[in-house]
Amino acid sequence: MKLKCSQSDLAQALSTVNRAVSSNNTLPVLNNILLRAEGKKLHLSATNLEIAISASIDADVENEGTLTVPAKALSSYIPLINDADVQLMVISGNTLDIRSTGSDTKMKGISSEEFPSLPKLDKPNHFVLPTEHLATAIEQVAFAASTNISRPVLTGLYWSIKGKEMKLVATDSYRLAERSVKLEKDLELDLSFIVPSKTAHELAKALSSTMANEIDVYVTKGQILFKIGSLELMSRLIDLNFPPYEKVLPESCKTETKVSRADFVLALKKLSVIVRDSSNNVRLKVDGPKLGLSSDETQVGQGSSELIIDSKGDAQEAALNVQYLLDVLSRIDDDQVYLGLNDKLSPVKVTPVQGSGYQYIIMPLKV
Repeated sequence: MKLKCSQSDLAQALSTVNRAVSSNNTLPVLNNILLRAEGKKLHLSATNLEIAISASIDADVENEGTLTVPAKALSSYIPLINDADVQLMVISGNTLDIRSTGSDTKMKGISSEEFPSLPKLDKPNHFVLPTEHLATAIEQVAFAASTNISRPVLTGLYWSIKGKEMKLVATDSYRLAERSVKLEKDLELDLSFIVPSKTAHELAKALSSTMANEIDVYVTKGQILFKIGSLELMSRLIDLNFPPYEKVLPESCKTETKVSRADFVLALKKLSVIVRDSSNNVRLKVDGPKLGLSSDETQVGQGSSELIIDSKGDAQEAALNVQYLLDVLSRIDDDQVYLGLNDKLSPVKVTPVQGSGYQYIIMPLKV
C-alpha cells in the first residue's frame, strides 16, 4: 500500500472512526483502525464488535493494499503533521511508514486478515431520511434510556416508522421520552426496531457534523446500517420487543400549567444543591397561579421556591426526581414549558408549549 492524502482529511476521518475503537485486550486488532487503499480512496474502519464506523477520503493511490494500525497512536500523530499532505506506505513486517516534511515515522501494525469482517445485510429494508433536526430528535430521547443491562430492551432507542410518521422513544421505566417526526414523504413502511443507546449517540454526533441533507438507512433482522455521505455506521440491533409504552401516556390532564423554563430550571437547580446527596426528590404543588417547589429536610438543609404560572384545573401535588426534570428541561428550547398533572401517583407530562411532537413522562415518587 502506498498513497498520498490530505492531512486534514485524514485527521478528521481518524477522529470519526476512532469512536468505534475497542479497548479489548483479548483481541488486540480491535484496538486498531483498518486502512484500505483502493481506487482513488483511502477507507478507514474500526469496530468494537457491537458498532462499526467507516469513513473514506480522497487519496492519490500508487499501490492498493490494507493494514491495521493502532488507533490511539495514529489518531494522536497525524494531527501533529503541519504539511498539507501526508504519505502513507506499508513496508515489510506489517509496518506503516508515515512521511511528511522533515519526519519519517514507522508504526507497527497487524495484518488486516485478523480484522473482523463486517456482516452483510441480507435483503434489508431501505429508506431515506432528511438529516435536518434528526440529531436533535435523537438527543431529546436517547438520554431517557436505561443503563441497567439487566433489562436490555430498555437500553436502546425505539424507532417506529409508519407511512409519513417516525417516532423515537426511550424509557428506563421511571421516565419516558417520545419524539414524533412528521416526514414530507410517505416511506410506505411499517416497521420498528431498537437501536442501542451508544449507537444512537454516535449517530447524533455524526449528524451534527455532516453537511449532507439525507441519510440512508438499511435495516435487517439484528443489524442496521446508516450512511451519511462518505461515513457509514453499522450496529447490531436489540432483538427484543419494546414494551407497550403508550399505556403510560396520559390521555388528558386534570391540571395544566405553563411555566417559564428559565425560572423553573433556576429554582430546580437551587433545590438540587440541597437534595443531591440524599433522595434527589423535590415536591411540586400547583395551586392557582402559583407553583411551589420544596425539598424535604436533608443533612444539608431544606429549600423552597415559588413561581408564578398560568394554570387551569385542580390543585395538585407530586414528588419528582429533580435530575429527571433538569434533564428534559435542558433539551427544550421553548421559553415556556407545559406541565400536566392528574394526581400524586399518576405520571407527570412535560412538553414544550410552542413546539410539537415532543413529550416527556416522569413517574412520581411515593413519599
